[in-house]
Amino acid sequence: MPIDYEKLIHFDIPEVVQTLTKRDTMLYALGVGLGADPMDENQLKFVYDEKLVALPTMAIILAYPGPWYAKSGTGITRTHVVHGEQGFTIHRPLPVEGTVVGRTQIESVLDKGKDKGALVLTRTTVREKSSGEVVCTLTSTSFCRADGGFGGPSGPTQPVHAIPERTADLTCDLPTLPQAALIYRLSGDYNPLHADPAYAQKAGFKRPILHGRATFSIAGHALLKACCGYEPAKLKSMQGRFSSPVYPGEVIRTEMWVDGGIVTFRSTVPHRNVTVLNNGRAEIA
Repeated sequence: MPIDYEKLIHFDIPEVVQTLTKRDTMLYALGVGLGADPMDENQLKFVYDEKLVALPTMAIILAYPGPWYAKSGTGITRTHVVHGEQGFTIHRPLPVEGTVVGRTQIESVLDKGKDKGALVLTRTTVREKSSGEVVCTLTSTSFCRADGGFGGPSGPTQPVHAIPERTADLTCDLPTLPQAALIYRLSGDYNPLHADPAYAQKAGFKRPILHGRATFSIAGHALLKACCGYEPAKLKSMQGRFSSPVYPGEVIRTEMWVDGGIVTFRSTVPHRNVTVLNNGRAEIA
């Protein structure tokens, strides 16, 4: 059935309460490739409980509501939903353990046309449960590939952050493990698209793909390494658009253009010559 615009735009996504442990913090970092060099103390602090700190990109899994649309009855075709955009802004240091509460709201639903799909834009506010203080805010866009043409609004849309025409100032290559998606899903995103070959093929992919959030986090690792000296407090915000899937086991190359406290970035898979994350923008303290 087509998307029911009124039902979807007013859909109440349940609040999520998450109790985070040090194990969760370390598992997330392992899932996006930290600890690949066991002698690298810069990476070790994200995966070892002694003096543990959280990766800034861990913000995007806090109080994650999961595929809330799957049982919403709003007409979204679950098998054809992929991650379109992701962003976060950190307001206070991320906890390595403790309880957080997340409230996700649908900001807009855009109809791009019958053959172009639909976009669902959400915003999540994550608070520390005990104090009520805001830890981070998250933005996300879901691309519903099979659900355009329902008669909804086509805009407005946010302007795209442009990539400079000059050669990148910094480049960082980071490998992914063949089992990266199977590890990453243990941080809360259990979409079978990332684990079940038959499900992935039904959705139009030759095999399970890496989570968009994992790709985004690996780009965040590149920014943390190249621009922040592995100091998590320096990466204040980050946003980007997904343009092509990554298959677990591929190398992700992130190119960065530095302009004061703003870093523009783009991630590619060199051996396939495809851009996988584009129009990225990060704020560095």
